[in-house]
Amino acid sequence: MLIDSHCHLNYPGLVERQADVIAAARDAGVRAMLCISTRESEWADVISIAETQGDIWASVGVHPHEADGHSGLTLERLIAATAHPRVIGIGETGLDYFYDKSDRAQQQVSFRLHIAAARETGLPLIVHMRDAEADCTAILREEMAKGTFSGVIHCFTSTAEFAADAMALGFYISLSGIVTFKNARDLQQVARDLPLDRLLVETDAPFLAPVPHRGKGCEPAFVADTARFVADLRGESIDQLQTATGANFFRLFAKAQC
Repeated sequence: MLIDSHCHLNYPGLVERQADVIAAARDAGVRAMLCISTRESEWADVISIAETQGDIWASVGVHPHEADGHSGLTLERLIAATAHPRVIGIGETGLDYFYDKSDRAQQQVSFRLHIAAARETGLPLIVHMRDAEADCTAILREEMAKGTFSGVIHCFTSTAEFAADAMALGFYISLSGIVTFKNARDLQQVARDLPLDRLLVETDAPFLAPVPHRGKGCEPAFVADTARFVADLRGESIDQLQTATGANFFRLFAKAQC
């Protein structure tokens, strides 16, 4: 049940050798992958990958870096894209105040639009958050008051307080290869304390390769290294962690079981 809950198989570094990357992931024990889109122009590509691979699914959404370039995106268009049987999530969306590649107000508008789509479709939200804890929490709480939705904070690198706030709203927390880095002591402490029934693992490939691959291009097979590290960190067996995170993935992304 080892699953890479967040990767970008259509990105440079992976797309040129996509068949080999997928085969290597399977050889490493990865049983499913979720291929994430970051802009509307990618939706067809990630869906095409998922259409040809029974163990790969897709998401549709617009990354906060791309919010300025998608100011014309409509709720109707986003919802229509989720109707495809291989699309099981909405995102990645969210807020990134570290790079500020899009206007913050426009990021928030885009984030709320994706939340509305998640509420309307029942599909989970895939949230990117960096240096925007207060606004992200406030928006999630405000929108949850309008009607419930589910989701995951992907590539989690934030505080225990933000994790607690997100989980109080029903969200899952996904750990990437960053948790294996030597300078990630604070994140490792948070990872130790996360409830096992709210935990996912991911690569964010082709980014953020875990130790012992740090500095190289990342690929879905490397989620096995992150999973082993997290299991050791938490004092759990690798089988226990894989079984739990796999079950969590299919509980959150329930459409993948249809």
